[in-house]
Amino acid sequence: MQTTGALLIPPALNLMPVHSCTGSLIRPVSASFLRRPEAIPSKQPSYSSSPLQVARQGFQTSVVSQDIDIAAKFIGTGAATVGVAGSGAGIGTVFGSLIISYARNPSLKQQLFSYAILGFSLHEDIGLFCLMVTFLILFAM
Repeated sequence: MQTTGALLIPPALNLMPVHSCTGSLIRPVSASFLRRPEAIPSKQPSYSSSPLQVARQGFQTSVVSQDIDIAAKFIGTGAATVGVAGSGAGIGTVFGSLIISYARNPSLKQQLFSYAILGFSLHEDIGLFCLMVTFLILFAM
């Protein structure tokens, strides 16, 4: 008597092959739950053969997904703005140290001032970079 593995496994326990379920494992959980229901066929003519229509359908997102994207944009903007405040504190420290150093040794005025300008420019560059990233997050994405 010859038996095969297919006969020994009841139909309820018959597992799908690995290659057919990997797509659902790779997708995020939110994509699985927020999937739109399949469209009900209507009597209107279908224009799905147009490449523009196919491309446009790929970019549609749900309202929940759009709200999450907007919230993430504002959170990222706030995080990038913190660097501008740190830059302002650094510039204040540089010039405060310049005044203290000049009060201690007035003969090194020119050398101390050149070091202060170098520190100011480095701090200012970091602040402007953070501001640029903030505007990119707000207006370019």
